[in-house]
Amino acid sequence: MQSALSQDVSAPARPLTRGDYKTLSLSALGGALEFYDFIIFVFFATVVGKLFFPPDMPEWLRQLQTFGIFAAGYLARPLGGIVLAHFGDMLGRKRMFTLSIFMMAVPTLVMGMLPTYAQIGIAAPLLLLLMRVVQGAAIGGEVPGAWVFVAEHVPSKHVGYACGTLTSGLTAGILLGSLMATLINTVFTAEEVAAYAWRIPFIAGGVFGLLSVYLRRWLEETPVFAELKQREALAEEIPLKTVVREHRAAVAVSMLLTWVLSAGIVVVILMTPTVLQTVYHFDAATALQANSLAIVLLSIGCTASGAIADRVGAGRTFIVGSLLLAVVSWLFYTRLHAHPELLFPLYAVTGLCVGVIGAVPYVMVKAFPAKVRFSGLSFSYNLSYAIFGGLTPMVVSLMLKADPLGPAYYVAALCGLGFLVGIYLLRQESGKA
Repeated sequence: MQSALSQDVSAPARPLTRGDYKTLSLSALGGALEFYDFIIFVFFATVVGKLFFPPDMPEWLRQLQTFGIFAAGYLARPLGGIVLAHFGDMLGRKRMFTLSIFMMAVPTLVMGMLPTYAQIGIAAPLLLLLMRVVQGAAIGGEVPGAWVFVAEHVPSKHVGYACGTLTSGLTAGILLGSLMATLINTVFTAEEVAAYAWRIPFIAGGVFGLLSVYLRRWLEETPVFAELKQREALAEEIPLKTVVREHRAAVAVSMLLTWVLSAGIVVVILMTPTVLQTVYHFDAATALQANSLAIVLLSIGCTASGAIADRVGAGRTFIVGSLLLAVVSWLFYTRLHAHPELLFPLYAVTGLCVGVIGAVPYVMVKAFPAKVRFSGLSFSYNLSYAIFGGLTPMVVSLMLKADPLGPAYYVAALCGLGFLVGIYLLRQESGKA
């Protein structure tokens, strides 16, 4: 049986049109705003914890419960992704693509207006938890849905570029969250932030999210889904059932690549600013500035790696990209003690090399046939991210206790995994497997 990894995604080759660029721009903008809405919570977790839990609660327990609410968003991702993907395969990509950002914008707006524990008691953290769960369900559908949406709009020879550009938009959402947090904490005093200013990022995110809902009305259904519907070739049974029964190899490859993706984002981008402060003794402002630069380079790297995958294939992209990331990240974590002046250039180049993850969706959208593509991609991505994205911080933290180079070892190990998957993909592309 022919491997699903060789499936074409879209129509015959043609140049990118103005309409394609409009679709990419609106999709990337919406993705950035939605990722901002999802991530902004973590930047204000300390303030939110003090306002939404009893004042006499021990600080460690308050922090644990606050980050538990944050983690609930990750746990809700698989279920939300599977449900939205099911209807995306049955009813259309555009409807779910628009619904996912609506489901993100409204809870974010509500979170910015929620009464605190002092005002309504235990109902405050429960409502916060409910909003976070809805956010998690939304992001579970948004990321896979966005990749499928743009991939099915552009010519097959530009799928990598489209998915890489969309991924760069998602990473830009993290940068937006970081910049907003920096702005709020610079403009307002700590007392003002606790009193009211913490609400501003959530309300702004909700408003801009609703604006994105409106903008997405101008997007058209993907040609691939429209053709399936016209030919009455949509899935005849529950799409996920077909995925699990007939596309296990595609699921396995997609889950492994999502593990590589989550390692790059969680360790190098989200955890490293704290590592820079605790292990390498940089001040918070310097660490965050270097992190912002790394995210900018990451966004560039995502687009570049997607475009490279279009030219040379995913196999070669992951083989070379994984080796580069392994070398550069090792230099980054091992040289900073002796050469702290190299923080910005080393972190920037490491961020650029993490951009190899921009080729991950290129593989995943090609791994499943069109009629179950959304479900296959969403199931693989969200299940893997829930497992590995959730476990990675704990594993790296334990490794840090044993050795300050724990993050370097973890990233190197995942680069090895990316290298091996690259070899497998190269064999697939060469028709030897």
